[in-house]
Formats: sequence, C-alpha cells, structure tokens
Amino acid sequence: MALEEIRNTKIKKVEELRKAGMDPYPASSGRTNTISEIIENFDKYAQEKNGLVLAGRVMAKREHGGSMFFDLRDASGKFQGFIKEDIVGKDNFTKFSELIDIGDFIEITGTLFKTKKDEKTLETLNFKLLTKALLPLPEKWHGLQDTEERLRKRYLDLIMNPNEKGLFIKKNIFWQKVRSFLAERGGLEVETPILEKIPGGADAEPFTTHFNALDIDLYLRISLEFNLKRLIVAGYEKVFEIGRIFRNEGIDREHLQDYTQMEMYWAYTDYKQLMDVVKSMCLETIGAVNGSLSHKYQEINVDWSGEWKTYDYYKVFKKNTGLDLTDIFEKDLKKYAENEGIDIKKHIGKGRLIDVIFKKKVKSQLIEPGFLVLPPVEIEPLAKRWPKDRNRVERFQVMAGGTELGKGFSELNDPMDQRKRLEEQVKLREKGDKEAHRMDDDFLEALEYGMPPTAGFGMSERFFAFITDKPVRETVFFPLMRSK
Repeated sequence: MALEEIRNTKIKKVEELRKAGMDPYPASSGRTNTISEIIENFDKYAQEKNGLVLAGRVMAKREHGGSMFFDLRDASGKFQGFIKEDIVGKDNFTKFSELIDIGDFIEITGTLFKTKKDEKTLETLNFKLLTKALLPLPEKWHGLQDTEERLRKRYLDLIMNPNEKGLFIKKNIFWQKVRSFLAERGGLEVETPILEKIPGGADAEPFTTHFNALDIDLYLRISLEFNLKRLIVAGYEKVFEIGRIFRNEGIDREHLQDYTQMEMYWAYTDYKQLMDVVKSMCLETIGAVNGSLSHKYQEINVDWSGEWKTYDYYKVFKKNTGLDLTDIFEKDLKKYAENEGIDIKKHIGKGRLIDVIFKKKVKSQLIEPGFLVLPPVEIEPLAKRWPKDRNRVERFQVMAGGTELGKGFSELNDPMDQRKRLEEQVKLREKGDKEAHRMDDDFLEALEYGMPPTAGFGMSERFFAFITDKPVRETVFFPLMRSK
C-alpha cells in the first residue's frame, strides 16, 4: 500500500475514534510509572491490585483470537502488554485491535503477571489513546538502512534504533563530565556572543549575516578564544565556555559546519602545566563515557591508560617527509607538496604548506595517545614563542588514532608580537587565503592593558565522536544535509 493510502486510512481511523467518543490527541496522561521502574521493581509492583498506568508508543502487535500481546516503549525501556476480550469487553477489544496501530501512543491501566514463558507483562484493564500517528514507522526488520535517510529523518532513526538514543545519552555524559571537571577546579563557566564584528581565534572562513536594527554586517563566531581572553584581561583567572561555533568549510568524517566546542583559559599557567590538566580531564571523561580507557577507532585499538607519548613536531615531520623544518624555505615546501599532488595554489604561505603536508603525510602515523608539541611559529599566530627556539611556539595537540583531538598553548600576551603576526595573516588574506586571521584592533587594545601568563585549550565534539568511533555528523541530532 502506498504511503498516501496508509495515511488516508489512518485519518479515517481518527474520524472513527472521534465518533466513538475517543479523543485521538488528548492533552494529558495519567501515567504512574516509567517502564524501567516496573522492570526494576517488578515483584513490588506485582502486588498492586488497584492497577498501574503505563504510557508509550506501540511498537508491535501479536493477535491470538480474542487476545493480543503488544510491545509498549517509553524513553526508559520496552514492556509487554496483554489485552483480552474477556476482560475489557468485545467492544473495547475491537477498538484496540482495529483502531490502535503500531506507532500510536497509548496509556494502559492494568496489573502485572508473568506468562508461561516467564515474560513480565501488564494485563490491560483499560486503555486510552494518547496520540494517533498518521504515518507508519519503517518496517521492523529493515528500518532505515541508508545513512543519508537516517540522518535526514533522525527522529525515525532514534525510534527504530534504541542504541542510537544511548549514543546521545553518552554525549550528555561527555559534556557534563567536562563541565564538572573544570568547575571543580575553579573554572567559571561563561557565555560570550555568537555574533561578532570581527571573527577571530581560528583559521576558518566564517558565515556572514546582517543585523537589521543596527544595519551592520556580522559574522557567526569561528572560535571562543578572543572573548575569553578579554575576560582574562578583565581579571578572571579561570574561565571556560561550552558553546556553538560556525565554520563555512567542508564536511567530512571529522568536520561539520556548526558544532559544539569547549575552550578553557587559565591564568598563571603555561602549556606544560596545562597538559597535565588536559590529560586528567581526558582520562576522566573517556572513562565516564565508555566505562573503560580503551576502545576501537576505525579498527585501531586505542588505549589511553598508559604513558602518553610526546611527539616533537619537527622530529615526526622529518621522519615522515624527510624535510627538516629547522632550515627550510617556502620553495622547498612547494616542490615537495607538488610532488605529493597537493595544489599549492590553495595553500598560501609557508605555514599553510607545512600544515597541509603534515596532515597528508604525518598525522595518520601518530597512533598512540600523546601530545604533539612545539610546531613552527608560522602555523600558530596566537601562541607564545618557545624561548629555546623562537621559530617554534609553545603549543600542544592531543593526538590518537592518527588524528588531532584538541589543541592548547601558552597564549601570546605580547601585544606587539601579536600585532606583527596578525599583520602577516592579513597579507596572506590579501593573497587569497580566506581562512587567514583578520586584524582585530579591539582585541589588541585589550592585550595592551595587560594579560597575565595564560594557557588555553580547546576541544570539540570531534573528541566524543572519536571515542565512540562514529563520524562526527552521526553524533549530532540533526546534521545539515544537502537538499534532495
């Protein structure tokens, strides 16, 4: 039967229900217990003689002459119901059999018993329709197999695949653990604006919008960094934000156009001290989400419980490319990139070339959990220089499974050095690099009032996707999809 025919049949049932005096969409329910409460305390509730009231979606029906078993599901679990003509009467049984369909929400009042097969069951004494569904659920055994369709109709995916619902419960645990970890150590959670006059804090192309009331063009933020640093200037010593950011870039297994990111900034702390804090936070969070510090990622076994490796950026770069970053010119990087099939017109400047070569040739080799440290200054314009080699910066990245899961550094608080580096970024923009940083004079002015030594770290829901071995777009409820 075509979908439209099924829908028309269900609409007729709505009319029949109303004629029979049943409201297909009542406003309230008399539910007394969740299904999980009944399952966990079955013997206790089996003593109840006045009747229990459960409510949920009908997921299956199995009729046997004058009786029927059916499955009822709420957010907490699934339970078997039983309705018998001899108990509810022929008229009520016929209404249930003919007018209540799989997908409808109902409320059942009854008493508990166990079947001959020892299945916990609620015998129906009375029932009430709560919501009449007009469209059928996907077939039980097939469901939504196509990934694109699952993501377009995520609500159906969550109905038919309870494990997917569990994924988002884990995601809530992930962010709650990060939040409590930082708060317990004195971090102040704050909120900063999403709309900005100048987007800063990351190498990314922003989304633009227009604010009618002030008649100004604005950007959706690409990072939380600059406003949080302004708060450090203002006198707060430990701040963090968990919020949405937006980047007008490609979509792949690790990237989305809008996603949740956490950034933290701690005054009187350097990158080495923050690495210890970040490691503890990661371990506690992974353990809370997975119940273990080992898991799989794309067939790779990842174990976070041992000693984390320290990857020196220059050493691993040379090992995997043969290029020595201590003494290299842009022309050498261009030649190497061209030989590797990299379009150098899309990667302008020495920093961009180093970064794209790293991502293509080096990153995938860093499998064991660890920190990648001290990259060239050209690829991180917001980090403090390393005193032992001022061509490198005090930055670290959390690495595992051949990918990067978070980034932190000793924040650059020298306003004159910061201005020079942003000026270099502006030159790259003028040459066509759309992701290069913009000049932000207001932020530089804030730095000139003085920011204490500070270290910062940021990670996004990519980390959660990694530890649950999912593409990141499958870990958000409603990812943006191309129109059909």
